[in-house]
This record gives sequence, structure tokens and C-alpha cells, in this order.
Amino acid sequence: MANVFLADIEPSEELPQLLTELTLQKVVRAIVIIIIAYACMSMIQAVTNWLSERVPRRFRLLIKQSLPFWKGLILIVTISYLLNLFLNLSETNLLALTGTMAVALGFAFKDYISSIIAGIVALFETPYQVGDRIQIDDHYGEVVGYGLRGIRLQTPDDNTVTIPHNKTWTNAISNANSGQLEAQVATDFYFDHHVDGDKVVQILYQAAYSSKYTQLKLPIVVVMKEHPWGTQFKLRSYPMDARDEFVYQTDLICRAKQAFKRQGFPYPKLWRAAFPD
Repeated sequence: MANVFLADIEPSEELPQLLTELTLQKVVRAIVIIIIAYACMSMIQAVTNWLSERVPRRFRLLIKQSLPFWKGLILIVTISYLLNLFLNLSETNLLALTGTMAVALGFAFKDYISSIIAGIVALFETPYQVGDRIQIDDHYGEVVGYGLRGIRLQTPDDNTVTIPHNKTWTNAISNANSGQLEAQVATDFYFDHHVDGDKVVQILYQAAYSSKYTQLKLPIVVVMKEHPWGTQFKLRSYPMDARDEFVYQTDLICRAKQAFKRQGFPYPKLWRAAFPD
């Protein structure tokens, strides 16, 4: 059927009308435009990173979140210019070109195109933005880059992980701060069943209120949960900057442990749960 179909195709008279005359000047101009576009995107990336660290803290995420918009604008302008440079974009040619590109790209770059479309959708649905702390699959970290194909996460181990946008089609995304500067930090503590619960709760509140990282405008909560091997205390509080999540959690643990040591609170004996006999 494919041979019959190809044989039935007569030489197209529209192809010469679709393509403009290819000259060395146009090729050089296209290369220059691509270099300028790449330089502009790199410069905007550098400027937003530099500026976001020098403005008041409440404006940092706002500046970083504008980065995908500026990159997308540069990309659209560049592609439009290149298409106009090499193609005669009449209404008929535009329809023919769109159909041909859709079929060709659909087969050759299915996953890549899916990621690009998912990235455009994510710009409007905003499941994540630059500066958010998110988890996708086993990867958790701060979104530090928003590219055409995917996002870049900086993990707590200072690794950079690139995740394609099309993960949003099938994977759950956990967002800790959703564009806000603060993200809740949950810190667990475990003790024996005979511990003085009221005293532990009091110490945990004092640890949170006395930490220099705590955002005092947001609620601080301590909850308890019983397990067969002991009692769990969970301290929920917010640092002033989500980037301080792990430093803040360490500070809370250090402050609380110093107070627990002075009180001599019993820790759970896990070996009893593992070997009850």
C-alpha cells in the first residue's frame, strides 16, 4: 500500500513555493540569530539568578519564576524568525507545513514532543515553578531550572537531576511550598512509652520558638502517635526560607536533644520490639 501511495504522488508544484531561495547570507543570518538567542537565554538565566539573591527575600521566588516566560518568549521569536526566513508562510503552505511537521515529529520525536507539550501545559497549570521544593518519584529537591524539555532539581546532596516534563502525565508530584517562600518542616522524635509527654511537647515548642530560622507568623504544632515500641512526637513548623529546610531541621534537633539530655528522657528500646522473647 505504501508503494502504491508513493507512486500516486505527483511531483509537487508547491514545494518551490514553500521554500524560499537558500543563500549563504540567509544561512549566516540564521546561525547568528541562533547564537544571539542562546546568548540571551544564558544572560537572562544569569541575571535572574544574580538578581534574585540580591533583592528582599519575598521577591526572590517572583524573579526566579519569571525565567520560563522570558525563555519561552525568546524561543518563540527565534523560531518565528527562522521560519519566516526560509519558508513562504502563506495560508496554504502553513497548513501543509503544520500537517507534515506534526506527522514527522510525532513519529521521530514522540517523547521529546510530549515533554515540550507537557512543559507548556505546566506553565499554565503550575504544578511546579522555579524555587519550589518538589518530589517526583524518588527525587526530592528545589527546582533550579525550567527548560524546554524538562526541569532541573537540586537535591539535598547537591546533585542536579533533570526530569522531563512529561512525567506530569503519569506521576504524582508533591510540592512543599507551591510558589511560597515557606515550606513546612516535619521533625520526628521517639521516646519510651513512660516519657512525660507534656514535658516533651513543651521542650519541642521551646526549640521551635527559640530557633533563629523559625517563621513565627506561621503555626507551630506538635502531634503525638503511639507505636508498639514507643511514642512518636512530630514537630511541624516553618523556616523563614524553604532553602534552609535541612539546616533548620538540624538546629531543631540539636536544641531539643540538649534539653532531652538534661531531663534524662528514656528513648524507645527497639530491640524489645524486634526480639519480644
